[in-house]
Amino acid sequence: MDNPIIPTLLDTDLYKYTMQQSMMHRYPDAWARMEFYCRDGSSLAISKKQLKRQCEFLGDLRLGSEELEWLSTLPFIADDFIEYLEHFRLDPNAVSIEQNNGQLSLVIEGLWSEITHFEIFLLAIISELHSHSFQGDVIGQGQQFLDEKLELLPAGNTFKLVDFGTRRRFSRDWHYHVVENLKHRLPDNFVGTSNLNLARTLGLNPVGTMAHEWLQSHQVLGKSLRTSQKDALKVWLDEYGGQLGIALTDTISMEAFLKDFDLELANAYQGMRHDSGDPFVWGELALAHYRKLGIDPSTKSLVFSDKLNFDKALAINTWFADKINISFGIGTYLTNDMGFKAPNIVLKLTELNGAPVAKLSDSPGKTLCRDHAYIELLKETFGYNTSAV
Repeated sequence: MDNPIIPTLLDTDLYKYTMQQSMMHRYPDAWARMEFYCRDGSSLAISKKQLKRQCEFLGDLRLGSEELEWLSTLPFIADDFIEYLEHFRLDPNAVSIEQNNGQLSLVIEGLWSEITHFEIFLLAIISELHSHSFQGDVIGQGQQFLDEKLELLPAGNTFKLVDFGTRRRFSRDWHYHVVENLKHRLPDNFVGTSNLNLARTLGLNPVGTMAHEWLQSHQVLGKSLRTSQKDALKVWLDEYGGQLGIALTDTISMEAFLKDFDLELANAYQGMRHDSGDPFVWGELALAHYRKLGIDPSTKSLVFSDKLNFDKALAINTWFADKINISFGIGTYLTNDMGFKAPNIVLKLTELNGAPVAKLSDSPGKTLCRDHAYIELLKETFGYNTSAV
């Protein structure tokens, strides 16, 4: 494929820009390393040449005046960040690509504030290139599945849905088609998208706050390893105040997170996001924690975003709807359910300023770090135990 898959630097998730703004303001000299993983070890139908060409296209992208003007209307985007973005470019030379027996190896190194955007762009590119290998009426099958899903939601249901489907989508065009369908066919349920380009072009609410890399980074940038989660959350509050107030809980584990999520932080943050472990157990832990702190759960929000389909999300909604405000970020199930298995791919921060960082999460299979000694240090420091979720 010799046409660019990514058409604009806005074709990414909101949290990439909110984190980048914080990086620019607070850690402009931080040096990072990010690595690609295919979690299930499957071979991807992609050539190194194709992927390198798409990286070169990324280096040609610039934010236009209308895009910058739209970004500036978001209340949490600062004027000096808009000025920074006027000159922002991606450097394809930061990306190292190798391929052996169908297995891709990608390493991205550079200033953290400059390379962070490669994550979503490269994952979306890899997913779309891989999807080109499938034959037959894939779009027709995808449309049938989509129609069946949208008919699952009963009229008047309190279910609130956000599109989180950029990184592992079937294609850019299919992503647009799905989100446009959600907007017009589920007006009472669909409340926004994480994708900035779709939010801008379709007049939708852009949704997102922080990703795991923000909390991981403070394992190096914070005051200490043990205080890293609190340090990350406090720096975020310093940057955004009462805005963008959904905290991600599973960089280490929910149990470790709640030990750090004290009364001050729990009051300051609007709520929490679930991304691994049993969602019902996790939600009950969140409710119990708010009650223990004397906080009325009905004043807070929970966002569920881990491998969701509508059946699972509707069951969660029924369980928690009268206890706390809830919403659901759904990705691959909507944007890459075409009759074949979507690739389980991620691209994660692995080092900062030459030191390892890691995500342990509440699902051991999601642990990503090649430094086993560091993993053991993290577990010892935080008393890591996934049996709680």
